[in-house]
Formats: sequence, structure tokens, C-alpha cells
Amino acid sequence: MRLERLKSHALSLPHATANRQWGDDLVFKIAGKMFFVVSLDGDTAEKVSFKCPPADFRRLTREVDGIIPAPYLARHGWVSVEDLSVLPEAELRERIRLSYELVRAKLPKKIQAALG
Repeated sequence: MRLERLKSHALSLPHATANRQWGDDLVFKIAGKMFFVVSLDGDTAEKVSFKCPPADFRRLTREVDGIIPAPYLARHGWVSVEDLSVLPEAELRERIRLSYELVRAKLPKKIQAALG
């Protein structure tokens, strides 16, 4: 059930899209740029990854058991939540929104203008 709510939330963000990528990952994007990834085990969210500001990256990866630097993406400020119980759903929803905003802010100005 949580997977459906996460998908609905991520897709409710303006111009967000989703597709399966790398086998069992559900990847959410804006203008072709990732902002949220759900690693699936069948129909269950196994873990999630998202971008966060540098201070949050350091705090989350150092202080919260079950959150690690995201493989291949850590240098860009991404974390991987390997134990979904460590973040309340409301906080996870807020982190998805923040990741979306961080990625959108890095889009070229022309694309941002086209998105409105």
C-alpha cells in the first residue's frame, strides 16, 4: 500500500513522469532528470533513493541507521533509504518534494520556463 501512495505523491508533482529502468527500479523524472527512485521487489518498495541538500546528506547518512550514500549517485547528493521504517511517510513525502525541487532548479532556464 505504501508503494501506491509514494507513486501517487511523486506523480502529483508538476510534469513528473515515471518509468521502469534498470530492471526492477521505478524512476521518477522531471524533464528527463531523475528526482526519485524506488527499487522494487515484485510489487513492494524495497528501498528508495532521492537527492538532498549537502547538510541533509551528511546528517542522514551519518546519524540515521538504514540510510546510506546512494551507490553511483552519492557524489551528486543522493541517499538510499534501505530501511523504509526509519523515515515516517510524511517526512519521506517531504523529501521527495525537496528532491524534485532541487533537480528542477538545476534544469536549464529555457526548460524551466517551458515547464512554467
